[in-house]
Amino acid sequence: MRDLDKALADIVAIRSQIAAGTAFRGYGPAAMAATGAVALITAILQFWLLDDPTGEPLGFFIGWFIAAALSGLIIGIEMRARSRRHHSGLADAMIHQAVEQFLPAGVAGVLLAVVMWKFASETLWLLPGLWQILVSLGIFASVRSLPRTVALAGAWYFVSGFAVVVLASRTHTLSPWTMGLPFVIGQSVMAAILHFASGDNDVED
Repeated sequence: MRDLDKALADIVAIRSQIAAGTAFRGYGPAAMAATGAVALITAILQFWLLDDPTGEPLGFFIGWFIAAALSGLIIGIEMRARSRRHHSGLADAMIHQAVEQFLPAGVAGVLLAVVMWKFASETLWLLPGLWQILVSLGIFASVRSLPRTVALAGAWYFVSGFAVVVLASRTHTLSPWTMGLPFVIGQSVMAAILHFASGDNDVED
């Protein structure tokens, strides 16, 4: 039994090493474009329905949490389907690796929101910009298994995050547009990169 367990562990380790050195093709342009549309629709709805987002931070952030959950679901469904098609037996390992790369930034975003809400609610105006910076870090962490040009999307979120912080610092207010527009542009850039990038020439093998 020990030999069998060791053999199985070796197989898992080998599969993980192969997955780590393989270009991930689970992210698709359609899902990225759809998440950009989700961000735009959320911003428009909040612009119409929230008279004062700063005075209603719970409604503001719940709306974006729902948008993030819906976007994650869209990406997850397409990721699973594309991974099965492109990676076959390595699909589960590739998906696990992709989630592992982005998970720290996602968890940090959620915890940051909770801590700021509970202990420093007067600083919530910082959160949209900080979320964009965290998204950029998640993208940069994934660059080694994606087309190199996704770094452009990471750079966009990095710059837009700091720009949003600077803009919001003048009024300390929340705006649907400082959340929505950067994500619309960023996800559109991601969709375009994934559509035009060549898997043979643009991905680190």
